[in-house]
Amino acid sequence: MSAAIATMHQAIPDTRMYAEAAQAPDVIAGQLHRNADVVRGLAAELRRTRPRAVVTCARGSSDNAATCARYLIETRLGLLTSSAAPSISSVYGAQADLADTVMLAISQSGASPDLLATTEAARRAGARVVALVNVEDSPLARLADVTLPLAAGEETSVAATKSYLASLSAVLQLVAEWSDDDELRRALHEAPPALQRAWALDWAAALEPLREAGSAYVVARGVGLGIAQEWALKLKETCRLHAEAQSAAEVRHGPMALVQTGFPVLVFAQHDETHDGVVALAGELAARGARTLLAGGEAAGAVSLPVVASHPALEPLLATQAFYRFANALALARGLDPDRPAHLHKITRTL
Repeated sequence: MSAAIATMHQAIPDTRMYAEAAQAPDVIAGQLHRNADVVRGLAAELRRTRPRAVVTCARGSSDNAATCARYLIETRLGLLTSSAAPSISSVYGAQADLADTVMLAISQSGASPDLLATTEAARRAGARVVALVNVEDSPLARLADVTLPLAAGEETSVAATKSYLASLSAVLQLVAEWSDDDELRRALHEAPPALQRAWALDWAAALEPLREAGSAYVVARGVGLGIAQEWALKLKETCRLHAEAQSAAEVRHGPMALVQTGFPVLVFAQHDETHDGVVALAGELAARGARTLLAGGEAAGAVSLPVVASHPALEPLLATQAFYRFANALALARGLDPDRPAHLHKITRTL
């Protein structure tokens, strides 16, 4: 057994990243119960008022959760959803017409000045602000019309884990109620034990291809694109690995030129309408000589990584829980401390 694979099997629990990610099942169980009444009331109001669009506002991992929110809202509610560029308000001082819209502001700290400026401008422009925030007495929570606490508890690791997963579960709960989707409600009810199963999955086969890598792609599509962005971010933060998130629909439009023999590609395929196309792309990448790691399917030449099967909207959440344990092990295998990424701090106060 290689040293890297041994590290994964040991699953060293003495990092804050590992300990906090492991709390996700309990965090999400508590969050879903705590927010149930507020989310039901908000969803009923949104069905009654029928906003013309949703605007998301977030940075970092929270913005990756917002990407998932966009796909969930547009595919399940048919409602145009777009990401706000905070610099429009905080730097340029411009203001869009947001009458009859909903702004989803997602943040762990609720303290970044540019997000606060964007949220305040959105309220002035007519948006109803819904804040998904972990720090419940934060300035962002005070600005919001409705606050959905992430209820993740204190998160001290610079790399956000449980708060990211709690952001996804909060979005899923809102979408399930807003769309009145009983199937998604039932899947969310089973999310905490499913997260426990995901945490136990062994992705040791992905350690050797990435232990010495300098660059990699992370590929997914649809709702999965937001977690591809999150996985790439965590590989940068914790493993000092230049990882770039790509939509499976975009890889052939230029990025394929970098895929040389041995180039590592981590692919995720949730079991929805995108699945077959993403798996086919994984096979094509492997045929070109890429070291292809595929979570959520099987393709010739690709290394299959186990995932927990569930509702397709929930599978990205579950796969990310497995990925976090892997990313912690990969950082250690690369001789790094995932709790102390270079040049980064827990709260980034972007202006």
